[in-house]
Amino acid sequence: MSTEELREEQQFVSGLYARLDALREEAESTVQASLAQVGNGLQARLERDVMVAEQSGVLAALDAGENGLCFGRLEFRDGRDHRIGRIGIRASDTERTPLVIDWRAEVARPFYLATGHTPMGLRRRRHITTEGREVTALHDEILDLTDTTRTGHEAADADEVLLAALDSARTGRMHDIVQTIQAEQDRIIRAPHRGVLVVEGGPGTGKTVVALHRAAFLLYAHRELLAKRAVLVVGPNPAFLGYIGEVLPALGETGVLLATLGELFPGVTATGTDSAAAAEVKGRAGMADVLARALRDRQLLPEPGAPLIIEHDDGDLILDWEIAYEARAAAREADLPYNLARPTFAFHVIDALTRQLAERIGHDPYGGPNFLGPDDIAQLGKGVAVSAEVHAALEELWPTLTPERFVTDYLAEPAHLSAEDAAAIRRAPGAAWTPADVPLLDEAAELLGKDDSAARARAEAERQRSVAYAQGVLDVSYASRTYEFEDKDDEDAEVLLAHDIIDAERMAERQEEADHRSAAERAAADRTWAFGHIIVDEAQELSAMAWRLLMRRSPTRSMTLVGDPAQTAESGGVGSWQDILTPYVQDRWEYARLGVNYRTPAEIMDVAAEVPRAAGVPGFEPPSSVRSTGVRPWARRVDDLAAAVAEAVSADAVFGGGVSADAGSEESAAVGRLAVIAPRELHAVLAGKLPDVPPPGAGVDLTRPVVLLDPREAKGLEFDTVLVVEPALYGTSDLYVSLTRATQRLGILHTGPLPSALTPLHQPTR
Repeated sequence: MSTEELREEQQFVSGLYARLDALREEAESTVQASLAQVGNGLQARLERDVMVAEQSGVLAALDAGENGLCFGRLEFRDGRDHRIGRIGIRASDTERTPLVIDWRAEVARPFYLATGHTPMGLRRRRHITTEGREVTALHDEILDLTDTTRTGHEAADADEVLLAALDSARTGRMHDIVQTIQAEQDRIIRAPHRGVLVVEGGPGTGKTVVALHRAAFLLYAHRELLAKRAVLVVGPNPAFLGYIGEVLPALGETGVLLATLGELFPGVTATGTDSAAAAEVKGRAGMADVLARALRDRQLLPEPGAPLIIEHDDGDLILDWEIAYEARAAAREADLPYNLARPTFAFHVIDALTRQLAERIGHDPYGGPNFLGPDDIAQLGKGVAVSAEVHAALEELWPTLTPERFVTDYLAEPAHLSAEDAAAIRRAPGAAWTPADVPLLDEAAELLGKDDSAARARAEAERQRSVAYAQGVLDVSYASRTYEFEDKDDEDAEVLLAHDIIDAERMAERQEEADHRSAAERAAADRTWAFGHIIVDEAQELSAMAWRLLMRRSPTRSMTLVGDPAQTAESGGVGSWQDILTPYVQDRWEYARLGVNYRTPAEIMDVAAEVPRAAGVPGFEPPSSVRSTGVRPWARRVDDLAAAVAEAVSADAVFGGGVSADAGSEESAAVGRLAVIAPRELHAVLAGKLPDVPPPGAGVDLTRPVVLLDPREAKGLEFDTVLVVEPALYGTSDLYVSLTRATQRLGILHTGPLPSALTPLHQPTR
């Protein structure tokens, strides 16, 4: 029976892959045919590009389904039988019979939620394990205890498949969990997408991977809406985004923008680093008012009694305090962003100078009326408006500003802050932008606005030229038709040509080049893009100013926020969900907590939990580990730290197997990945002692067998083995994060005393 069941599943899976190959060949053939399409007309190019884009999406989905195409089977008591997989696949028959149900479909929910107490109509649930296209194992769960039929693949432990996945070696890339989604995770993944959902959980509870699967589910359930507006996933650093980057493509979803906060202002790359004090000051909510006040400071007036003298052919013009004050008052009264209010200021100044000039030129020395008419005054006004000297004066009093220029000028000489805060954020000329600068730039962009009147005028002029050209084409077509049919009968003359069915405006519109970028690509280039949904990882770390930026990107407030206040490390982090959300949604948000630790063994979690407990972190509640490895964490005090780290990394006796520098070797695959987590100031000396570890500043490659990280870089990541260096130099949150990155083994090396919470650790003898 056991062999027959395995053979049956293998035959089905083999047939499924044959269907997958046929679909892939069909999509590739369509792409090739489209590319070879004859004709260079706009309609032909558009049809070709759309077809290629659509079929490329099909190919991406088929490629995503290749690994673990079918991983489950649901057998219902009423005789229904469904296979569950990464993507939905139908047969080629006329009924389009479903062969595999997409894991996100409602009918697939019993695969994740059914229990012996609540079987949801199931009699049996089967987990199918594959390697490549081969079925290697079956694990059956009996949910209807009245059914005595047995297959020989009944699992001794209902969590056997889950535990096997948790015990597997890490690869340096996060994997999806479609085969092992747990009930508490499924409820969050499928939660309604309207509004704000906060998902809190300690280390290893799967917050991040649940959020990513939620993105995939929302794109499946609300494809028409979200495919147009895109989903944004915000992560804490580039290494983290690289770590999670393969999850959504593996689930068949590529219409998602992954970005750090420092990448959310188009045209700016935030590669700099702030001090903790600078990041805290820049992140304060009050910085919005500070920038607004600084912008008002840029709206200048001449000193009383010291007007600006503007040279003019008909005599100098006097731009004094009174003229500028009235113009500024009118511009401010318009209540527009700075750059949009500037034309009002300019208009009033030019009007006052024009009147000044008109009075001088048209003045009657004998007391008669001004002899200039309205047309004469209008002509004088045009001359004033185009004067380079007048524009220079306007620029001096109300300069044209970009967000980059304004924030650069402000950070060079910070105002409206205490001397201490101003010193903390003062920026040297030419310094790189930092992630904490990006919310300031975004705030500046809102305050400034964008005067696109010139661009709109150019676009309208170009449109008018296109319409005129199209009209000329239609006129030629009409003339040709008149000539062709003037000697023919009435029946021939009824043939419709272009002139009869389209006007010049529509014809011009059809000639416009279409934008074939994906929604995610267009969103990345557009600061004002409104996303359909936003997922924020490590949300507790973001500052109040960062939240202002993100809320602008989500006017519908459709968001999933993932984090753990106990892991807040940034001094500018808001931390409390209530503090984060009240200014934007009041109490209209939902809260869910993940309480099971799937990553960290109990032996390690018990040690790590003592750190926030000893520090008295309010409301701290550690997650419960689902497994135990029997391997105790250890700590060792040493004299030569760098040598001890190098020895520990390569010692069989310490970690149960050496670490090969060859990431592709069998030995490396068996041991998995090892992270050395150390304070940033120790990286230079440690990097030279570790195998194949690049020097500081060269970036982090998580696929290497050994990586060197600081605690902030390690957030959200996981490794088979972790070596924590000099824990006494860490803050509470950084130490807690560092201790909970390991899935198997944890060691600590230190030269000074251990933090009190870690003193009970085992000290191995050499």
